[in-house]
Amino acid sequence: MGRSEVPPLPFEVAVFHLSVVLALLSLIWPAPAPPVAERWRSWPVARVFPGTVPGLSPSGARVTYVLAGVAPESPCPSAFQPAAVRTGCRTALRATYADSTQTFVITVGIAVLDGPRPGSGRDGVGRPATVRPVPFPGGAAERFGDSQYFTGVVVGSGGRYMVATAAGYADGRAYRPGDGVLPRLRDAARQLATALHRAMTR
Repeated sequence: MGRSEVPPLPFEVAVFHLSVVLALLSLIWPAPAPPVAERWRSWPVARVFPGTVPGLSPSGARVTYVLAGVAPESPCPSAFQPAAVRTGCRTALRATYADSTQTFVITVGIAVLDGPRPGSGRDGVGRPATVRPVPFPGGAAERFGDSQYFTGVVVGSGGRYMVATAAGYADGRAYRPGDGVLPRLRDAARQLATALHRAMTR
């Protein structure tokens, strides 16, 4: 015995057609991208801090920096050394990466700025003032702290975002005044700061 079909009501047909039209329009005219100044809270964490970031060693060999962990959002004074960022920093986002050989670890800090607030200086013992390192248990960044960073870079203090890095060794060795910095470690700090700043602002 056949089943009788109940025809849709006119308003149901209209709603269906409207939803199809809206779906097509969203493909033709996608939603506008958030303004640069809002990306830090509009973008998902995985876009702000990608799982991997490509780089190059001083010899030109390919290097991959792998995300070790993302820290909770924090106030700027607790995330950065005082000489690195000053008045006008609204909040700080931080994550730590390790190179693919698990030799180097680098914390990246993104300062969300109300406007240009350049900061520069030293930490008092020869190292650049920068972001405070964030350790993560169970991996290469487990022993990375304030005493373990050797070098750092600050990029973009003249815009809405300042990106700073602190780089050291995964074996937990502590910095001593006068210690030299390997070009590979310095390049890692620079490449990550530049790559993440470019992603937030371009």
